[in-house]
Amino acid sequence: MFSEGFLQQAIIAAPAILFSLTVHEYFHAWTALRFGDTTARDMGRLTLNPLAHLDFFGTIMMFLSQFRFGWAKPVPVNVMNLKNPRVADFWISAAGPLSNLGLGFIFGMIFRWIQAMGINVPEAVFMFLILSVIINVSLAFFNLIPLFPLDGSHILRSILPPQYEETLAQLQRFAPILLILLIVTGAFWLILGPFITTVVYLFSGLRM
Repeated sequence: MFSEGFLQQAIIAAPAILFSLTVHEYFHAWTALRFGDTTARDMGRLTLNPLAHLDFFGTIMMFLSQFRFGWAKPVPVNVMNLKNPRVADFWISAAGPLSNLGLGFIFGMIFRWIQAMGINVPEAVFMFLILSVIINVSLAFFNLIPLFPLDGSHILRSILPPQYEETLAQLQRFAPILLILLIVTGAFWLILGPFITTVVYLFSGLRM
């Protein structure tokens, strides 16, 4: 069921994914608080403790898919508490992908610095760094897909004129099915793979 070397892959990839998902959800909660909603904070989600963000089935799926797919618990947001709901929804939703791009950039710079300085580190460290770049950039692009329940659907709703909200809501009813098809068929990587590869190269200097 699992590929050869799965244990080694798990030891390196699992912490990278866990950290990336945790930071992603933390910044959703942090941004919501900045716009006046304390829901996530009150429910213990404004934390970098990964246990607060893990989803049971999402974690199982992460291992079953050999770290190709998985998810964390969505951060709860009460729009009634937001000072400016449309603007707030945009930034709360964008905070997750932006945090992953930021992490990808940081890990990429560390990778570049180690290579430039000629520092001798274990191969596992190199693998962790480059996997962290790939994982974070992939998470950012994936979550920007404008299909419910991904962050991109909230971003799209926030920037569209209000008169299109009902039409968008009707279209988003089919979004989960389309999302599953994108994942199962590999169309996500076919469409966004070149963009992800380009950003990973820009951040890390590693040719894919």
